[in-house]
Amino acid sequence: MYEEFPAILATDLDGTLIPLENDQDNVRDLQMLRRKLQEHRVPLVYVTGRHLESVLEKQREHQLPQPEWIVCDVGTTICERSDDDTFKPLQAYMDYQDTIVQEYPRDRLQAEFQSIGDLVLQEEVKQGPFKLSYYVNQEAMPATERAISERLHADNVPWTMIASIDPFNGDGLIDLLPREVSKAHALQWWADRFGIDLSKVVFAGDSGNDYAAFISGFRAILVNNTDARIVQQVREEHERRGLTSHAYHANARATSGVLEGCHAYGVFPHPE
Repeated sequence: MYEEFPAILATDLDGTLIPLENDQDNVRDLQMLRRKLQEHRVPLVYVTGRHLESVLEKQREHQLPQPEWIVCDVGTTICERSDDDTFKPLQAYMDYQDTIVQEYPRDRLQAEFQSIGDLVLQEEVKQGPFKLSYYVNQEAMPATERAISERLHADNVPWTMIASIDPFNGDGLIDLLPREVSKAHALQWWADRFGIDLSKVVFAGDSGNDYAAFISGFRAILVNNTDARIVQQVREEHERRGLTSHAYHANARATSGVLEGCHAYGVFPHPE
């Protein structure tokens, strides 16, 4: 299906593909990136924690280039673009996740975790059949993470926790996903499903939520606004695995860094 393409660009949205506020270089480079993706027929995959409705809203708002696939809901949904340019969840991936949690479904998980007092359910649109999401006061995050981790391990629950801080408002965020599922895992599953060589995939990101994808065997672009600690951790892990040619730390931020990284990896043969 993708054998003819020399490269596939998979990218996070916030802080990566989406231009930073009031950054005219990002806006200019987004136009160039859109043109080059089309000119060189490079397939595009969004990889984001956002839910599908929010992804499409951001695509319209920022006039982002059209993707072929959208990995969203923190890696619990993979959507394929249809002929009418709508996106539909891939049922095979839903079935795969169901095999992981079928003896411990989401409703049971939610009922069991009601006793953890600092958890506040996120809006219904941010939930999913394989995603249970909460807000947590930032000060309560360490204790809440420990409580959840202890409960998951003590009862051998087939779910995993991803904890983060919203960079825009400081909210603590807790996502419970089927065991081992993440943005990186979803992208790997997708590549395996369609027989795509991991070395063809160039992944761009900017945060701790992208760390697993940075070290998963894809060629990684770390845009310049990536936290220095994440950059160092990726370098150390790539050195340990002998993948030193698989990480590019861009000089430019966000959108401009994605474009720079694509040129560095030869995704677009002739940079301007």
